[in-house]
Amino acid sequence: MASLFGHGILAYTITKVVDKRELKILILLAIVSSILPDADVLAFRFGIPYEHMLGHRGFTHSIAFAILWSVAISFIFSKTKRFIFFSVLFLATVSHGILDAMTSGGKGVGFLIPFNDERYFFPFRGIKVSPIGIEKFFSEWGAQVLFSEFKYVVVPCILVLSVVFLTKKYRK
Repeated sequence: MASLFGHGILAYTITKVVDKRELKILILLAIVSSILPDADVLAFRFGIPYEHMLGHRGFTHSIAFAILWSVAISFIFSKTKRFIFFSVLFLATVSHGILDAMTSGGKGVGFLIPFNDERYFFPFRGIKVSPIGIEKFFSEWGAQVLFSEFKYVVVPCILVLSVVFLTKKYRK
């Protein structure tokens, strides 16, 4: 998996691109939505294997989960701008699997679960896979993860956010 930091910065960027009103609750929900799929690591504690549809990088990393989650949260938190909420939350949630499919480790991402159990990676896999567990993250491995995310997630997000900022500035 990519780290929580990489997922969070991408969700923040998605929110700034899609939501012109800049709702703070939507930014928070997007960041939570981008991190939520990794709750599936709890499956290990219940003896559910990685390859199972409910295992790590399984259903919670799927497009179907992103749709269901985004519809539910949009209806709970928005009464008037549900399409904006859905769009941001869907993109933030599905971005988790996209980043994970670009990592150097794991067994792939179940984008099409529950319709297809196959796991996928993208041809580009330059993001170092993040260790599971906080104690392992604060190591040389964790530093390598953050460096790779800086190159492949943070820098592109900064460029996109710069364009958004400049576009807003010069429209006024």
